[in-house]
Amino acid sequence: MTQHSIAPDPESRASAHNTVQGRGNGSEGGSWHDGELRTPGLLARSVAEGVGSFFVILAGLGATMLATETSIQPSLVFGFAVVAAMIAFGHVSGGHFNPAITVGSAIAGRLRWGSVAPYVLAQVIGAVAASGLVWLALGANAQLTGIRTFFSSASNGFGEHSPAQFPLTSAFLLEVVATALLVAVFLGAGSRRARRDLAPFAVGLTVAGLLSFLLPVTNGALNPVRATASALFADPWALEQLWLFWAAPVIGGVIAGLVIRSTDAWGSPSITAGGAPESEGAADTADTADTADTADTAGTAGTAETARTADVAAAPAQDIHSGRNDAATFFDASDEGPDTASPRSSGPTR
Repeated sequence: MTQHSIAPDPESRASAHNTVQGRGNGSEGGSWHDGELRTPGLLARSVAEGVGSFFVILAGLGATMLATETSIQPSLVFGFAVVAAMIAFGHVSGGHFNPAITVGSAIAGRLRWGSVAPYVLAQVIGAVAASGLVWLALGANAQLTGIRTFFSSASNGFGEHSPAQFPLTSAFLLEVVATALLVAVFLGAGSRRARRDLAPFAVGLTVAGLLSFLLPVTNGALNPVRATASALFADPWALEQLWLFWAAPVIGGVIAGLVIRSTDAWGSPSITAGGAPESEGAADTADTADTADTADTAGTAGTAETARTADVAAAPAQDIHSGRNDAATFFDASDEGPDTASPRSSGPTR
């Protein structure tokens, strides 16, 4: 992939940072054309979120209601569906399919806030359309009666509607923690320091594992639109308890977004006055120089460190969005310098 230098203008750098970070890491998707990263429009990204949510809910909810003893566990079906949807549509929208992930991505700085509402609306529409299709399919079968019972069995609940009678407090706490972990995995797997091609598998496996854990507690939500899709066609209690399965996942997403934003801030290279990122090596050199100069401004060590600091300041600006470590990039450039600046041989110059 061709790497591009980032203009020193802070707004241009921030915009480019958000765009590059968006490739499969919880932000807007994008693709490279003629050496430029082109982000699909908001409508296209919202449609991708809706279609992906439709697929995930259709597969997962259908497996939950119609599973037999020989069928794959519903939690695994949800996980596999998330993997497939992220691979298919993640390059367009970022592959959220979950309002908690969307909110967490916005808080972490990976998604523009203006995209949050369209994303969530598309996710809800896609999920409800999937459950509506399941309703029509079941209703067309004359041998099936009490279709609401099917949807109630797949709905999320607490108290007397929890599979293992877990109270509200336990259900709320576990949904918050589980969703926070899911969103953290999503954002972490899509980081510029991670193998983004493995992100769908990391997220899908996390969904499958956490749902297996939550099944006896709340019937496994993690996703507000998943809870909404089944509650709309279930018995009235499902809608009465639906608030928890919006509040808990969104709170979990907020927590994960704040944590990831903090870690991104701590790990980001600082920007020097000339617009170049100050690498870890440069920061260490500057700190050493300040100490040496304070101890002995006329000493040889101070002179050497001052010269080294000047070399760091003169180093060419690095692309702050490249996957390489900034300090490693700086030292690689320093090692290449003598080879390109002057020949190593001792023969006469021609």
